[in-house]
Amino acid sequence: MGPCVIATVLLENTLIGLSLVAAIGFGLVFNGRRVSALRTVIKTLAVGALTALALADDAPRLLILALALSAAGDAFLAGDPQKTLPFGLGAFLVAHLAYIWLFLHIGGGTAALEAEPWRAVGVFGALGAGVMMMTWLWRSIGPLRPAVSAYAAALALMVAAAFTLPHSLWPAMPGAVLFMVSDAILSAELFKGLRKSWSGPAVWATYYGAQALIAWTFMR
Repeated sequence: MGPCVIATVLLENTLIGLSLVAAIGFGLVFNGRRVSALRTVIKTLAVGALTALALADDAPRLLILALALSAAGDAFLAGDPQKTLPFGLGAFLVAHLAYIWLFLHIGGGTAALEAEPWRAVGVFGALGAGVMMMTWLWRSIGPLRPAVSAYAAALALMVAAAFTLPHSLWPAMPGAVLFMVSDAILSAELFKGLRKSWSGPAVWATYYGAQALIAWTFMR
């Protein structure tokens, strides 16, 4: 094993460690704390390190873009939601568009659904969940309706697109579903005021799990 290979392995292991430490640290220590620069850095580092890992691993550019935008969205949402929520939604909206493009470029499209009907269950389940989520939130989101509607549509399409991926990339499917679960819980918190002691940790655990699964899918 040459010096370059050793350096690459050390870099990748370091980035994985940073991501895990930041994710666990935010989930256990900083999640419920007030807004601060350190809290923002820790939250952003979890997916930011995955972005750097994807770069080091020469992963697909669309994956790198989606992870980078997600890290930016984390930074925005770590602040005051009343001030930064639109920016966070925008970052994650474009991240979902990058994921959709990536999944559709690699996936089998409608041919995959016809060959394996179980995939259609995932596709229509995702689209149906998106419609149900927006119907439930509609009266609570006021002037944010256009932005939230666009985001919910992109999220549902991202999950649907994941179900067209080949079997070798299967971890992205549960990863995409976890993303939708995380956003559903977060939406209940932000727009319905349904805050429970478990909801914050659940949002973070499912979100980070989603990003880690999708990233691992294309770097393993």
